[in-house]
Amino acid sequence: MYATILLTLDGTPTDRVMIEHVKKLATLARSRVVLLHVADGWAARTYGADAVSPEIAQDTAYLQKVRSQFQAAGVAADAELAYGDPVTEIVRWVRRKGCDLVAMSTHGHRLLGDLFFGTTASRVQHSISVPVLLLRAK
Repeated sequence: MYATILLTLDGTPTDRVMIEHVKKLATLARSRVVLLHVADGWAARTYGADAVSPEIAQDTAYLQKVRSQFQAAGVAADAELAYGDPVTEIVRWVRRKGCDLVAMSTHGHRLLGDLFFGTTASRVQHSISVPVLLLRAK
């Protein structure tokens, strides 16, 4: 059903809920998981893939750590780092590479910011044609 699941990570403790859920789902569905984090700091937005910063090093190490956790659970996993605006990069990844499900955690409401800009999850959901699994982090 879900040959490829794209799991977006933001590098915060809220990722844990989605990581554990997708690990179980991928095991049941025999899915391949692609972990995607979008570095969106100044260096990443300015220099893209040429960016060198402590943020990029930490993001890369984090992705490899999570990838290892999936592999230890017997789930095929790849990790990719994108650079720039999270919504733009997630949508671009889905359109270019394709997947059967996008899994994202949500953080709840940020009041005025959500009213004016919408949440990342909401904006991604309305920009792609594949199913989106949203889990609210506690």
